[in-house]
Amino acid sequence: MDEVKVIYGSTTGATEAAARQIAAAFGTEPVNIAAAVPEDFQAELLILGTSTWGFGELQDDWITGIELLGSLDLSTSRVAVFGLGDQCGFSDTFVDGMGQLAERAAAAGARLVGATPSAGYRHNASAAERDGNFCGLALDDTNEPEKTPERISAWVEQLKG
Repeated sequence: MDEVKVIYGSTTGATEAAARQIAAAFGTEPVNIAAAVPEDFQAELLILGTSTWGFGELQDDWITGIELLGSLDLSTSRVAVFGLGDQCGFSDTFVDGMGQLAERAAAAGARLVGATPSAGYRHNASAAERDGNFCGLALDDTNEPEKTPERISAWVEQLKG
C-alpha cells in the first residue's frame, strides 16, 4: 500500500492546481478521478479533492467517482479532503462538495483527518462545516487566491504531523 495518494476532480483547473501542490509536497503525482481505478484509493493517507458547483453539487467527474468511493473498504486508511468554492457568490453552499466526499469516505470506513478552522471565511453555511471546523481544507481561489499557497502549506504540515 502506498503511503499517500491524491485524487481530485477539476473542471476549470483550480482544483487540479491545488491537487498538484498537495501531491508535490508528499512527493507523489495526483490522479484525476475521471481516470481512477480502485487501486488508486489504496493508501495509508488518501487525499481527496473537489470543487463545488451550482447549489452544492460535486464536480462532474466525481458523480461517478463517488460511487466508486462508496464501494471501497477504507477501514485501513486515513482520509483527508479538500475543496474549492466561492464563499461570497455561493455563501450558503460553500465547499459542500468537500462535505460530500468526507461523508462518503467515512461511510466506507475511513478515519477522517485534516479538519481546519472555519473562522476567517465569509460564508453563511456549509455541509463541510461542523462545530466551527471544516472537515478538511477549504480554498476559495475566486475571492482569496493569495491565501491558497499558505493554506495548502499549513494543511500539508498538519497532515504530515
